[in-house]
Amino acid sequence: MKIVACNSNLPLAEKVAAELRMPLCNASVRRFADMEVFVEIHENVRGEDVFVIQSTCSPTNDNLMELLIMLDALRRASARRATAVIPYFGYARQDRKSGSRTPISAKLVANLLVEAGVNRVLTMDLHAMQIQGFFDIPVDNLYAAPLFTRDIKGRIEPGSLPYAAPALDIPGGFENLMIVSPDVGGVVRARQLAQRLNVDLAIIDKRRERAGVSEVMNVIGDVRGRYCILVDDIVDSGGSLCNAAVALMNQGAVAVEAYVTHGVLTGSAVSRVAQSPIRMLTLTDSIAATEAVAKAENIRQISTADLLSRAMRAISDESSVSSLFD
Repeated sequence: MKIVACNSNLPLAEKVAAELRMPLCNASVRRFADMEVFVEIHENVRGEDVFVIQSTCSPTNDNLMELLIMLDALRRASARRATAVIPYFGYARQDRKSGSRTPISAKLVANLLVEAGVNRVLTMDLHAMQIQGFFDIPVDNLYAAPLFTRDIKGRIEPGSLPYAAPALDIPGGFENLMIVSPDVGGVVRARQLAQRLNVDLAIIDKRRERAGVSEVMNVIGDVRGRYCILVDDIVDSGGSLCNAAVALMNQGAVAVEAYVTHGVLTGSAVSRVAQSPIRMLTLTDSIAATEAVAKAENIRQISTADLLSRAMRAISDESSVSSLFD
């Protein structure tokens, strides 16, 4: 078993390697003067079970090309099996034809990965579950819900987590906690976390009455006096998440936090979150933190290294991956 890291999220790759108690494979991913990607593996991988860690986040196309070229290099170096570990799967939001003459880019990316020589894909919280069906190879889609559950419970009982975390002081006690889905499409994800915590669930129904008119946020469920936690898979511009937080506060919530798996956070998203009613936005490290994220007082990251490393070990040992969902 060998671990290869491309450039998109080296800190996470190093944490995964540390969890597995093995060094990263000696490989280089660099650019020619015209910005073409060049990959070179400096040790023997013939017959090895190789895991390539690379999130296809911004710059998305550069990171995707690094992954594809690394997979091609491994195939030509006679690796026994190449598993693409993609904590954040880019292009996942383009999973269907959204209008006339538009692409299904997630399917195209799946085809490119298979053509490059990948034998298996390990990812986390795919934006659309049907993307697993775009591949004719095994795809393991991990969930951040167990990490979020442990973090929330650990913050209620300070000192019970293996890492530093701000205490979660819920007025009225744990029974006043409520999980909220920021849209109807994320209800299944939010319900899973609510069931794990055995708390109530609310839903934000957002709709745009007509073009040029701002979204109307309707809250389905009684959030008055409740400590609300918004749960989503991706935060991009942060607009919908922040608007949902405002709607919850307007409906009488005592406080709002958010737990999101992938912190894309484009443009002025970080400052938008900083100025919103969101008391704390918790992200995973599926996407490396930018300088702005690291400095933000109400944004924090929790690590996926333990979850990913256990999944990688299970794949290498041919043991159960689904046990990690519990």
